[in-house]
Amino acid sequence: MARELAIERDGVRIAGVDFGGSGQPFVLLHGLAGTAVEWSETGSWLTERGRVVALDARGHGASERFPGDVSRQAHIADSAFAIEQLGLAPAVVIGHSLGGQAAMLLADEHPELVRSVVIADGGPGDHEDAKGIGAAVSYIEASLRRWPVPFATREDAIAHFGGPGLRAEVWTDGLEQREGGLWPRFDIDVIVRTLRAALEYPTWQAWERIASPLLLARAENGIFTARQAREMADRSRNVELVEIPGAGHDLHLDRPAQWRATVETFLDEHS
Repeated sequence: MARELAIERDGVRIAGVDFGGSGQPFVLLHGLAGTAVEWSETGSWLTERGRVVALDARGHGASERFPGDVSRQAHIADSAFAIEQLGLAPAVVIGHSLGGQAAMLLADEHPELVRSVVIADGGPGDHEDAKGIGAAVSYIEASLRRWPVPFATREDAIAHFGGPGLRAEVWTDGLEQREGGLWPRFDIDVIVRTLRAALEYPTWQAWERIASPLLLARAENGIFTARQAREMADRSRNVELVEIPGAGHDLHLDRPAQWRATVETFLDEHS
């Protein structure tokens, strides 16, 4: 039975969902503008293998909405603190998009807390100059500001997120009821600062240092090209690269059956 959880680190509330289960711990990290709720489907089958906890990153979901510090170091420290406080070490850490970056940085800085890492369409960024970072941040900010919020009804939100299906249902579940309808559980200015901090943080050296087993699941129609994914594989000492055909960036929601098969094969190989 899933239940909400919350801990506090240095005065900042870090919330999440404990999906239950026992045995091998799993820690799930969502991407930018997401929430722990997006892992509900994944958590439903991972609990057959162990205890599953999904965290809301600071600035997202039920965690602190307006944190002063949105640096990568703060996010890494939050995840490490949660693993320690909840007795989850060593955990299999699964991250989507920006959560994938957080997972790999956690494995680099706290290898004693991480058993293996699964990354869904994420990893080291390619933006090495201010112009590239600025363009990426501006694109995401403009996309978020086009959300027609508040959504008057759940059906309106589902339609906006692509129509009936797991992806639209999950993104709608991540909204909250407030004045006038359904609103995102984040502040766009905080999201923009979070993304900029992530893109400016050096990650390739961390990626190359990770010694724990790695699975990189690339979405065929995601944000990473085949060339970028291949470079990540070439620059890692212990990574398995799998492409999920037809999947968009939210590959765990677009192709849940293929995602499950990919992850479970990896877990079986490194049990």
